[in-house]
Amino acid sequence: MGRIRPPEPVLLFVGLLGADPALFPSLKSQLTRRFGPLLTESRLLDFRCSDYYERELGAGLKRQLLLFRRPFPPGRLAAAKVFTNRLEEAWSQAGRRRVNIDPGCLYPARLVLASTKDYSHRIYLGRGIYGEVTLVYRDGEFQALPWTYPDYRSEYYRRFFGQARPFLLERLRVGRRAASVKDAGDGPAAGGAAAGG
Repeated sequence: MGRIRPPEPVLLFVGLLGADPALFPSLKSQLTRRFGPLLTESRLLDFRCSDYYERELGAGLKRQLLLFRRPFPPGRLAAAKVFTNRLEEAWSQAGRRRVNIDPGCLYPARLVLASTKDYSHRIYLGRGIYGEVTLVYRDGEFQALPWTYPDYRSEYYRRFFGQARPFLLERLRVGRRAASVKDAGDGPAAGGAAAGG
């Protein structure tokens, strides 16, 4: 029987999408107050892979990726998506969103996006939110899957997350070393002292 263990922390990221990138600095300020400082952020990217959002958000859409430095519990991804949805509503005008805010998690072996939409390749996370494995790390790089969105298929996106992966791996190594030292201190020495008493 496998041993149940708590999941290791991941890195939270958010994708901002809107026709008015002048909104992005204020949104970043709100997001960093909630999730902590940024590790890195992408340049402003032209979003040309779909016209799905143009009717609501407008034409000439820009995307920016934000990656947060603070270790993030992956079980909190649904809560993060609920928060970003509320932020979208707060920034809406006349019942229309001005920005789309999509959070996800960077793992060493995959990239997971949160969504309010169910589909065959998505798993329910709770609170009306689903998770989708969008990229997998294989043969030294992040690779797309059949359902991966066109923007996340691009070399820029895959390289952006690939460059952050070593930071996450080092953080996990440090955490594992600290945990093993703690386990060693709580193990035989503690038992020996109890037996000697």
